Amino acid sequence: MTDVSHIQYSLTEEQRLIQDTVRAFARDKVRPHAQQIDRDGAYPQHMFDALRELGLFALPFPESYGGTHSMLSACVAVEELGRICYNTAYLLVVQWVPFGAILAGGTDAQKERWLPALARGEVRAALSVTEPGVGSDVAGLSTRAERVNGGYRLTGTKIYCTNAAVSDFIVVAAKTDTSQRHGGISVFIVERDTPGFVIARNESKLGARGVPSSELNFDRAFVPEENRLGPEGEGFKLVMEAFNQSRPIIGARGVGLAQGATDLAVNFVRERQAFGQAVGDFQGVRWMLADMAIQTEASRHLVYKAAACVDAGLTGRELAPIVAMAKCHATDTAMQVATDALQLWGSAGISNDNPINRYFRDAKVLQIVEGTNQIQRNIVGGHVIRSTELM
Repeated sequence: MTDVSHIQYSLTEEQRLIQDTVRAFARDKVRPHAQQIDRDGAYPQHMFDALRELGLFALPFPESYGGTHSMLSACVAVEELGRICYNTAYLLVVQWVPFGAILAGGTDAQKERWLPALARGEVRAALSVTEPGVGSDVAGLSTRAERVNGGYRLTGTKIYCTNAAVSDFIVVAAKTDTSQRHGGISVFIVERDTPGFVIARNESKLGARGVPSSELNFDRAFVPEENRLGPEGEGFKLVMEAFNQSRPIIGARGVGLAQGATDLAVNFVRERQAFGQAVGDFQGVRWMLADMAIQTEASRHLVYKAAACVDAGLTGRELAPIVAMAKCHATDTAMQVATDALQLWGSAGISNDNPINRYFRDAKVLQIVEGTNQIQRNIVGGHVIRSTELM
């Protein structure tokens, strides 16, 4: 396995300021709306506008495109927002997922056109890979990109494309060579007003309800050649790099959710009385809280380490194992912590009016998006087998 022990991190004064600023914003401005965003399932435009005013969209972008070039800063911000509201944190994440593919495969002209606007929050974007019957097996996708004069005609259906309903463009993976699997995929920037391209129905979801996930239909939609990202047939690598770049951020959402669920559980057991004493005085309850705190803190350090590896310039196979570990551990922790927190709330936690119910539903989504945690284990396990030196 790639040795990343030399890559260390500590939060700078600027990053601690980001942490304090976003924590106060989440507490004072986001918390009052978090339940309503989940309940209504409507896109929180007012939150997008507030994040843009704070300049948070720019955090992971290179300085040359208007950013601060810090994935660690991005993870700090997402964690603090996710502690209060999954959906508001998601507004940052979905803006950043397509950026990895554009950065890795885009021409200078493509980068200049899209990256500064994304960093300023002037445009919105999405990444579309998943299809009916094709999820984790990215190489098995069937959306076709047929080469024609001046570009390509895209035909097929995509599903679960998060943020598509509000996006100005979508980064889409399609097959340019159906005789190949990984080598037959190319990636395209499809602009919203492209003829033959329709953003169809939004999914009704268990969690992450505030940011829509949509079906996309392509009926010979023409995409000019200049909108292809990278060489033809190199799309699988670009999609994987986009996932590599986004996995620390998904992990940070898991850390924030776990911390927020722990906060809710602690507040409840401090005040709740049972059998003549505070619930928090029972040894079994304290052990549960201890496990929640231990795993959350461990996840936080793993996510920050993964972010530091991105900031150090690691990519591809060097980066994949550590970001897979971070995503997997942090989101599994989020699910376990949310489950234990709901258990401590008891029957009160089952109500949809109780915030812990929302945390539980959102946590399950985290274990699935940007590559299921089974896929993350495949990545880590494969690297362990190939790279471990026996003593």
